Amino acid sequence: MKTGHHHNKQDTESAVANMIEYLMISGVIMGLLIVMLLLVNTNIMENPANRLVYVAFTDIGNGVSTRMVDVYAIAPANGTVTTKFDIPDEIVGKDYFVEVVPGAQPFDQDIIVSRGYLKSQTSLAGIGASLKGTATGNTTSAGMNTIRYSSEGGF
Repeated sequence: MKTGHHHNKQDTESAVANMIEYLMISGVIMGLLIVMLLLVNTNIMENPANRLVYVAFTDIGNGVSTRMVDVYAIAPANGTVTTKFDIPDEIVGKDYFVEVVPGAQPFDQDIIVSRGYLKSQTSLAGIGASLKGTATGNTTSAGMNTIRYSSEGGF
């Protein structure tokens, strides 16, 4: 055995190759992780929230339509009926708008509940043909809301 000669020296080329391989694999994995994080927000959090908002908007549209039909059902031949009602102030932490608009047919009326690009359209339960005018108006989700019927001009 020779003195000063060691058999367990590290191969420096192998060490550099291992480090470059580690950096390349780590870089690819980090890139995939970043892409996945960008997609997770849209597909796992935002889409289900939008579905929930649409269902809630449809329920609110149906509720407002029912309240308007109820007011119309008890409306006097001469006079005015006013009622106040409350709808949720926020859906998924944000406010929204409710609007009564003309429908596709001449006597149809629709209730649109919307926020940004999310929108739900609900029919005003078929009272448009028997109204002496058209139902119009809009409101926001905040506070108490009012439905007013006048025998002279409808809602």
